[in-house]
Amino acid sequence: MPRPTHYGPHRAPDTVARPAHWDRRAACRHEDPTVFFPEGSEADVIAMTAMAKEICRACPVSGRCQIEALERREPFGVWGGLDEHERAEILRRAAEHAAARFKEEAAAKEAADAQAPAPAAA
Repeated sequence: MPRPTHYGPHRAPDTVARPAHWDRRAACRHEDPTVFFPEGSEADVIAMTAMAKEICRACPVSGRCQIEALERREPFGVWGGLDEHERAEILRRAAEHAAARFKEEAAAKEAADAQAPAPAAA
């Protein structure tokens, strides 16, 4: 008896070629990772962070790198030209903006509800 397959009679294995992941084009791919995760004295960290950001400026996929680092909330290192402090500031501002928008929408809904005619009593 032939061995059952999870593909079934009408399902073939996925043979569609997938595009290469964006990180294969990253400028940092062949760089020393310690440049992007600097340690040591404050002067060393500042210098290495500047070097990492310079590499990121020339990178064709730095925008995608920034987006993924923000989505994953990367706590350390330089990603897409942003260090951890810059990413934290972007996330903080985004959270403040979302909270303000939520408050505005809630206030508008409350005002609309206040102006709506009361339902007729039966």
